[in-house]
Amino acid sequence: MVRRVAVVGAGVSGLAAIKCCLEEGLEPTCFEQSEDVGGLWRYTDQAEEGRASIYRTVFTNSCKEMMCYSDFPFPDDHPNYMHNARLQHYICKYAEHFDLLRHIQFKTLVTKVKKRPDFSVTGQWEVVTQRDGKEETAVFDAVMVCSGHHVYPNLPLDDFPGIQKFKGCYFHSREYKEPEKFRGKKVLVIGLGNSGSDIAVELSAVASQVYLSSRSGSWVMSRVWDNGYPWDMLVITRFRTWLGNVLPRAISDWLYVRGMNRFFKHENFGLMPLNRTSRKEPVFNDDLPSRIACGVVVIKPNVKEFRETSVLFQDGTVQDDVDAVVFATGYSYSYPFMEDDSIIKSRDNQVTLYKGILPPRLEKPTMAVIGLVQSLGAIIPTADLQCRWAIKVFQGQCTLPPVSEMMDDIDEKMGKKLKWYGNSTTLQTDYITYMDELASAIGVKPNVLKLLLTDPRLALEVFFGPCSPYQFRLMGPGKWSGARKAILTQWDRTLRATQTRITPAVPTTFPCLAMLGVVFLLLLLLLAALYC
Repeated sequence: MVRRVAVVGAGVSGLAAIKCCLEEGLEPTCFEQSEDVGGLWRYTDQAEEGRASIYRTVFTNSCKEMMCYSDFPFPDDHPNYMHNARLQHYICKYAEHFDLLRHIQFKTLVTKVKKRPDFSVTGQWEVVTQRDGKEETAVFDAVMVCSGHHVYPNLPLDDFPGIQKFKGCYFHSREYKEPEKFRGKKVLVIGLGNSGSDIAVELSAVASQVYLSSRSGSWVMSRVWDNGYPWDMLVITRFRTWLGNVLPRAISDWLYVRGMNRFFKHENFGLMPLNRTSRKEPVFNDDLPSRIACGVVVIKPNVKEFRETSVLFQDGTVQDDVDAVVFATGYSYSYPFMEDDSIIKSRDNQVTLYKGILPPRLEKPTMAVIGLVQSLGAIIPTADLQCRWAIKVFQGQCTLPPVSEMMDDIDEKMGKKLKWYGNSTTLQTDYITYMDELASAIGVKPNVLKLLLTDPRLALEVFFGPCSPYQFRLMGPGKWSGARKAILTQWDRTLRATQTRITPAVPTTFPCLAMLGVVFLLLLLLLAALYC
């Protein structure tokens, strides 16, 4: 019987875990090594050991309607995309609103999580923590690992010959905070991900020249999409997901590439991915194409060799007088507090989790890893639903298949990831498909056909509109009475954020054009009659 739950980390996933535990009558204790909630989104001037780190100007890539907790919308006056400080404020308000802070032990480091000797019978864990130099051990019925995956930098220096003799400075993007120290310098940024692109664009305002090196290219998307609406409210819909599943792969690929090239042709900017139909996570950057067009950011291929003050690229070009190198090369997944690391990395030292959450080979399903997935959807609603699923598993209300079937499911999904994303180790997954899979298992997936009969207006918005987090609070366990209203007013809140100046309505030109068309058609008919 699960009652006491240890939660490791008080970021957006950890807070969701605490709240979900409380909703189900469990007793959560959250251990957070810093002095506040927020995790990744809690900005500090210096990178701190064992914590995620962001630069000062980080903004969200998901809009407020798509990235909120499913029963706690952002305030109406918040912008659609937020600076990290504003998002951190929202996270703190969420913790206060649901009275989560009293369940968190701050400045407490989890140093060890290990099975109890009688784990095969009880499923219990020993959690060892350290605070003010004192060590404590406590026993818990279940553990929710919410420590994130942007903590331990991946710095593959062995892949870059000559880096040791390079006389300039080099560091991982985790250490980057602001651009001023690079004023007037030539900077090479390695890695065409969100961080690499953001840093390159920001540096281009002060550096004499920025070079952005990419091994395989990437799709680059704008936050502002058709008619100025947020990209994710137009792209992440059930209709588009359904269409992608029923269309032949060739047509789906053509539409995907066409959509990605709708604002600029990627191959003309040196950005086209090697596998042009790969669905790997795109880069969100509104300014990178214009920075390339202005010449202040130059796209380069992968680095072949570093020299004392220059860099040789794979295409044979050499760039001299490089002053600094920023390695925006991502992060590795590490759980140093796990006594047995193979619990999470159970095969070939790769993360192997059922539904992306549960270690499949545990004798008792009493551990969940939250937030270790990536998709076009935002992490907050994803983690929220993961927690709801995990707790139902802890309580035995969500039945698991045998280990062999769980492993088969993992293998099948790995195969699909390899087909769609081109990398078997990626955390990438399709947002709506994944969310619906979890939601179906716990009875909270919206039933569109039923809604069509009982509430047609809502049904149409659920299917054709954005798949916002509120959809997973419409029915079933954890139902929220405000979900329907939140869905039907989501576009109002989106426009309220940008319509801050009242402007006169622009008269449509359709009636005039229609009249001209009718006159033109009558003239054609008259001429035809005269010559017949």
